[in-house]
Amino acid sequence: MVQPTDESNAEERAYATVARTQEFGELRRRYLAFAVPATITFMVWYVAYVICSNWARDFMNARVVGHVNVALIFGLLQFLSTFVIAFLYARHANKSLDRMAGELHDQYETERAAGEAR
Repeated sequence: MVQPTDESNAEERAYATVARTQEFGELRRRYLAFAVPATITFMVWYVAYVICSNWARDFMNARVVGHVNVALIFGLLQFLSTFVIAFLYARHANKSLDRMAGELHDQYETERAAGEAR
């Protein structure tokens, strides 16, 4: 069994202290306010694509332009939607999360250093 070191105990205490703050709760709330709806939306879109590919073959095989069919367009839109979500998340994080996360990180480092000094 590995024995905890004073440094790991200081880290655990520092994290627990920061995790109990209102700022940490607000950071989690802001993160989840974006992540949960984005994840649900993407998963519904992905499952719809899979369902259509399996059970709506006539629709997915419908040609749009030349040899390009609905299935190909939907497949490419899966990639596009991934990049759009990444872009929107980066914008959300820059606007709503990063400053607060940086402040919490600084608070954590201060708490950890104080715990190691004990």
